[in-house]
Amino acid sequence: MKNQLKNTRIEFHILQSFPVTCLNRDDVGAPKTAMIGGTTRARVSSQSWKRQVRLAMQNFGVKLAMRTKKVDEVTHKACLKLGATEEQAEACGEKIAKALTKDTLHFYTETEATAFALYAQEKAFDHEQIKEKEIHKLAKKVFKPALDGLDIALFGRMVAQAAELNVEAACSFAHAISTHKVSNEVEFFTALDDLQEDTGSAHMGSMEFNSATYYRYISLDLGQLWQTLGGTVLPEAVAAFTKALYVAVPSARQTTQSGASPWAFAKVMVRQGQRLQIPFETAIKPRDGGFLQPSIKAMNVYLGKQEKLAGSLFGKIAEYTFGEDETFSIDDLVGALSTHAEVHGE
Repeated sequence: MKNQLKNTRIEFHILQSFPVTCLNRDDVGAPKTAMIGGTTRARVSSQSWKRQVRLAMQNFGVKLAMRTKKVDEVTHKACLKLGATEEQAEACGEKIAKALTKDTLHFYTETEATAFALYAQEKAFDHEQIKEKEIHKLAKKVFKPALDGLDIALFGRMVAQAAELNVEAACSFAHAISTHKVSNEVEFFTALDDLQEDTGSAHMGSMEFNSATYYRYISLDLGQLWQTLGGTVLPEAVAAFTKALYVAVPSARQTTQSGASPWAFAKVMVRQGQRLQIPFETAIKPRDGGFLQPSIKAMNVYLGKQEKLAGSLFGKIAEYTFGEDETFSIDDLVGALSTHAEVHGE
């Protein structure tokens, strides 16, 4: 079937404000920052937020793949289930794992592990009979992202040993940046020992934090997703991804600096053509009670101007605004976006 969604993207332009938090720490435990437009901004790495989105998807009915260095152990267990001895399972697991990865995290599915165990069974669990080329050929044949690897279809997979097993990512995440200048602050704290007999603190220390209104940009390539999923379960994938995007928050210091603020505002566009991201090069100044309202204004001005400049090349199919109309909930947005992932007959 022809890829009807080729070059079609959903773009999420999200504004999300947090009070005192340290959502993503650097190597010394301080909130990450970036220099943009000559001013220091708060930053949360794309990897940090992306992982939380991926994990959150399982709360919406998605069976995740495994991103692990323990491919050998997973395959080992699959071989044991099919009757291999402990020694055979260990040897086969190691041989198959080496064909897929050396010492890096590998995106792996239970479907693949079961298929490899069946292959090993055909070889009487003799690891000497297991061939790397046959493993690669089998892996390409049995990979079923719609079944238990939707996260691989969305976030991609790179296999250094076998380029044919690579999966192109359908979604792109930018680092979340504050729309305004930020200076990290330091909290000095003390802790008491419950069993202490003397007066005074038993421990003292410090930790850095900040407060920011973040701009988050995420692009979801529906054409790429269609290609990887073979044209199946696209509306379900878009729904789960959007819900996870809404609820997921980086996990750093959640118990001491709870960061649970939801989206405050978002422009979500369905477009065909070049991707569009807002640089927020000029730092927003506080106005109307904070950074959110002037950030919304700057976002609307920038997107409106770029749409006019791009003319017919902007390729807008639909536009949704979240956060202004209280009758348009995240469920309404999810429902609307899912319809754009529906594929009809030729």
